[in-house]
Amino acid sequence: MLTVATLAILFTMFLVLWRGVRGPTIYDRILAVNSFGTKTVLIIAVMGFLSGRPDFLDIAFVYALINFVSTIAVLKFFEYGDLGGTVRDSNRDVD
Repeated sequence: MLTVATLAILFTMFLVLWRGVRGPTIYDRILAVNSFGTKTVLIIAVMGFLSGRPDFLDIAFVYALINFVSTIAVLKFFEYGDLGGTVRDSNRDVD
């Protein structure tokens, strides 16, 4: 049964990659990469369960955290054009 789950996750990873390549906007592609990372976390967890190594779950958690932070960073970069500093309000007068 777990082999079927692994194959289903691999199939959805293929579909997400296809969406990333065909995505009409950059946000579709970023969402596809984020979904691919989530599916990778699932694969790591399932493989750890199948091999009897529960320490793979720790690796999956770290990968999920890195995936989340990098997605937020990429979205911020494409929205504001910068990763550091503060967001400037264009309607405010600057002295």
